[in-house]
Amino acid sequence: MKIKYLGTAAAEGFPAIFCNCEYCREARRLGGKNIRTRSQTLIDESLLIDLPADTYHHFLAGGIEGDKIKYLLITHSHSDHLYLSNLYMRGGAYSHDMREENLTVFAAGEAYEKLSACQFRCTELVPISPFESVTLDGYEITALPARHGGGTIGAVNYIIKGDKTLLYLHDTGFPYEETLDFIKERGFVFDMVSYDCTNVMIPITNEGSHMGIPNDIELRERLLSMGAVTDKTVSVINHFSHNGNPLHDNLTELVGDKNFLVSYDGMEIEF
Repeated sequence: MKIKYLGTAAAEGFPAIFCNCEYCREARRLGGKNIRTRSQTLIDESLLIDLPADTYHHFLAGGIEGDKIKYLLITHSHSDHLYLSNLYMRGGAYSHDMREENLTVFAAGEAYEKLSACQFRCTELVPISPFESVTLDGYEITALPARHGGGTIGAVNYIIKGDKTLLYLHDTGFPYEETLDFIKERGFVFDMVSYDCTNVMIPITNEGSHMGIPNDIELRERLLSMGAVTDKTVSVINHFSHNGNPLHDNLTELVGDKNFLVSYDGMEIEF
């Protein structure tokens, strides 16, 4: 399985669009891995997670052939993860000679409601509910309830099982107990976990709608105790707010002895 992080920031990007704080000023000065666009991930060149406004930039910067993407998983309805205007560009006068005629879009809760209210060409919308699994082209996709948006928007995270198994945890706070019970009961063992790290080192309780490094460490220990991860599991922190100072070197130093990789825009991991 190959993972490509196309964007690794929270809603405001990094540097944040209108911000003049010291972190954002330094990110602009340094450039490179310190420039973070809104969160999006591509798996095996055919399965896309989320659709921010930055998608067009991501495809150009990453050499992504968008017409070849077959499946789109939406985590939730916030605009940094679901920018509806992008889907109007698929088909009609905007897109010719697409190699995949249809894009199958999976969504839950408010995201599904927003998508179903629109008329998109060349797309098929499929509802997915927490703890529901679907099988497509060798992948088993399982939705998990995310602790995000006060529970009112129906946000979900995903387990993606192909030749390897990925747990993708964006956007969310510490998983609900029923989620951890489900993972244990189903016997999932993850080859990679992508952890929400929006807060970095800004304190947030496990009941919050995001996580930081201390929460991620606690969660990994919990998953280890359940047998859901091992010492060979790839652990990545991702989805950073500018408030947490997500300069790449700062993040690398913070997790240097904790066996987490720090995502950056364009980062590829094959496992």
